[in-house]
Amino acid sequence: MDKRTYLLDGDNVRHGLNRDLRFSDRDRVENIRRIGEMSRLFVDAGMITLAAFISPFRADRDAVRERMAKGDFVEVFIDTPLATCEQRDPKGLYRRARDGEIRYFTGIDSPYESPEAPELHIVNDGITPEEAAARIVRYLHTYGYLVDADAISP
Repeated sequence: MDKRTYLLDGDNVRHGLNRDLRFSDRDRVENIRRIGEMSRLFVDAGMITLAAFISPFRADRDAVRERMAKGDFVEVFIDTPLATCEQRDPKGLYRRARDGEIRYFTGIDSPYESPEAPELHIVNDGITPEEAAARIVRYLHTYGYLVDADAISP
């Protein structure tokens, strides 16, 4: 596979470009707006850009989609129950939110609006990260974003 990719995630964006933002609704909107602009720059440079974020508001996701050229935005909804997120919690953030130490935490005291029509909907019913990644790669191959069939895991 001869495609350049870049992964944008909460850790590499929140600790740099968006370090001035907190977790209020207003800051979450600005966080996703900036991520969308940065993603568009990478896409314009010919890269497949993976933006792995909790983007809780449907309007923000739709606004990013509108800024992209047709076909350049693929929404992947990893549908994970809140209880599973809380069990996995490697940083202890859900516990801290439940204890009132963190405010405006998605799923605890701030809403999450599920996508209405994502291009790919993966229900996290105990699948491994590798299985989820394989489904995403298969989608990208099926719809012409990737052309190397050997890159697809069973």
